[in-house]
Amino acid sequence: MTDSPALPDVNREWHLDSRPVGWPKPEDFSLVEAALPTPGEDQVLVRNLYVSVDPYMRGRMSAAKSYVAPYELGKPMQGGAVGEVVASNAEGIAVGDHVLHFFGWREYAAVDAKNAVKVDPDAAPLSTYLGVLGMTGLTAYAGLLRTAAFKEGDSVFVSGAAGAVGSQVGQIAKLKGASRVIGSAGSDEKVKLLVDEYGFDAAFNYKDGPVSEQLRAAAPDGVDVYFDNVGGDHLEAAIGSLNRDGRIAVCGAISVYNNTEPAPGPKNLSRLIQTRGRIEGFLVGDHYDLQPQFVQEVGPWVASGALKYRETVVEGIENNLEAFLGVLRGDNTGKMIVKL
Repeated sequence: MTDSPALPDVNREWHLDSRPVGWPKPEDFSLVEAALPTPGEDQVLVRNLYVSVDPYMRGRMSAAKSYVAPYELGKPMQGGAVGEVVASNAEGIAVGDHVLHFFGWREYAAVDAKNAVKVDPDAAPLSTYLGVLGMTGLTAYAGLLRTAAFKEGDSVFVSGAAGAVGSQVGQIAKLKGASRVIGSAGSDEKVKLLVDEYGFDAAFNYKDGPVSEQLRAAAPDGVDVYFDNVGGDHLEAAIGSLNRDGRIAVCGAISVYNNTEPAPGPKNLSRLIQTRGRIEGFLVGDHYDLQPQFVQEVGPWVASGALKYRETVVEGIENNLEAFLGVLRGDNTGKMIVKL
């Protein structure tokens, strides 16, 4: 095994102690000191430099059956992370390499080499491999281009548009020839960002009035594609403004993640009969075959500045939980990252 000197004796890691009911509370979690893991055969020890917090993690805190296993109580939670290899028992990965893996919410992680993806810190900032060039970016790319079957000339509406996924959806649509891109966000500052920096044609603050009315004003000719990150009244509004053969890609429903009772569905689903509209949910994990194409196309846009991105960076493992709660509140602009 090759390793680097001066490793600590303990590893701080976040555990889920109880399953939240409604909004997660700090007492549902604990920051625990554990022994530093020792990498086994074909494993590497990674010092996490950046970790990701994402809305989907709220679902993993519940015991309900879902597309991914729930977090185990009393065990370290998981999530995307990128870090530096400080010890290696694996061929092809050396001390000093940087890797992307899925054992976040902790300072150090022992990772199977087959689950560690080498990344180049000289090609792009390390944090971007968790966001604009990572799973977040692929989510936007696959959802817009494959699930929603975007085509040049489409009018596109994106909810949660100032978030990590939504901001990329709108920009990719513009770069690929959308006739009009509209976004919703939760503050006037974010609305201004969508138009002035990300190039959206129109945007509105959903807190300023009924979403359906604001969407009709922003898209008087209707929308061909709706990329849904929010659910609830946004989904109902999009169905109301959907054009003939319109497509809706359901990525998330952050407005209902903390509900303790089932949220009512849109009251206007029958409108899909008139419009011949289609609603389809998707998971990024089903679209990893697009990863090479995604990097090849989006990488140069990011490098040239044609596709812009924002990150909200919170420092310190001790603030990992607060960063996650901030995502649920909508505190972030762009990707929420924790820098360790």
